[in-house]
Amino acid sequence: MEGPGAATGRRLLVLGAGPAQLGLLGAAREQGLFVIALDRDPTAPGFRYADRRAIISTEDEHGIERLASAESVEGIIAPGIDWPVGIAARVAERLGLPHPIDAAVANRAVSKQRQREALAEAKVPQPRWHIVAEPEDGLPVPSVVKAPDRQGQKGLTLVRSPEEFPGAIARAVEESRSGMAIVEQLVEGPEVTVNAFSLRGEFHPLTVTDRLTAEPPAFGVALAHVWPSEAGGKAAGVAEAAVRALGIENGPSYTQLRIGPDGPQVIEVAARLGGGHDAELAKLALGVDLNGLALQAALGESIWSAALHPSPQVGGAVVRFLVPPEGVLEEVEGADEARGIVGVQDVRIYREPGHVFGPFRRGADRAGAVLAIGDSREQALSRADEAADLIRFRAETAGAVV
Repeated sequence: MEGPGAATGRRLLVLGAGPAQLGLLGAAREQGLFVIALDRDPTAPGFRYADRRAIISTEDEHGIERLASAESVEGIIAPGIDWPVGIAARVAERLGLPHPIDAAVANRAVSKQRQREALAEAKVPQPRWHIVAEPEDGLPVPSVVKAPDRQGQKGLTLVRSPEEFPGAIARAVEESRSGMAIVEQLVEGPEVTVNAFSLRGEFHPLTVTDRLTAEPPAFGVALAHVWPSEAGGKAAGVAEAAVRALGIENGPSYTQLRIGPDGPQVIEVAARLGGGHDAELAKLALGVDLNGLALQAALGESIWSAALHPSPQVGGAVVRFLVPPEGVLEEVEGADEARGIVGVQDVRIYREPGHVFGPFRRGADRAGAVLAIGDSREQALSRADEAADLIRFRAETAGAVV
């Protein structure tokens, strides 16, 4: 299905058209690329940037390869989501397309178990972990139980007593592709994210942000990314060691760490752009166009290292996510007023009226985001909070829907 654009440039296939892909899709449109976007959701908000759209799951490898071949694309990219990173690399390899990482590296990056093994071999700090199919004696408490081959809080549970392991492991196994669960000892401490770009084997750390997260039952869901980090410390160095251990020598990386009593420990690494407007935050904060660099890497274009030299633009920058009420969305109020607040750079509303919001459990349940800057992180966060307070999601209650 054709979109509204008139791009005539190089042909790029983007896996996903959801909130996590909005920044890259917008950047591709601005660069005049011919964008083919796919998503299983026909209402995905990123489709508005596409010249051609396809209703295909981002996990349908055979369908993606057929589409890429039929459309004669010159590059393929999976921003903001993990499992399709492996699909993009494998399809690119089979079709002879450029890609920043090869299939072997991508396959390692999208498997939490293979990641853990590679980090252990390289002696990169990480939590204690176990792969299990059912509860075992001696599992650490507290722990985080998750599916080793999923993302977005699918099958994820915070366990604070041994009695909770059977249910938590069963949920993770049910979500897992492999029928296994990974149990990771909880590292008590603040969480940070390192967004970086590797070029010809050289790691370039960019934004280190404090990742402010929700409490259970939405454990692990980011409510805000705040730059500069107050807790980051040595996080960039540990992230570099982790990225090198996985063999990522080119392209973007997104590393989540927790800062424990013994320093930073790696929670996970992704060989992609972050899915929470991290690239846009890097441009606001440091003037580095991560979206543009990721597009160049996907198309096999030359990248100059000078494009990766950060230059602080502001004192603070924030991505603040919006949490909706449950029910059927009727209308969104206050977005224009929020955009008028000094320092607010963008307000993104992810869903159209008619969308059904369920309980807030996962990153996919967020309703939008505010991007704001300031002379300090505190000012940027205050401006983002002020804007968020103006935005109201009017929804018909779940009881009325039933």
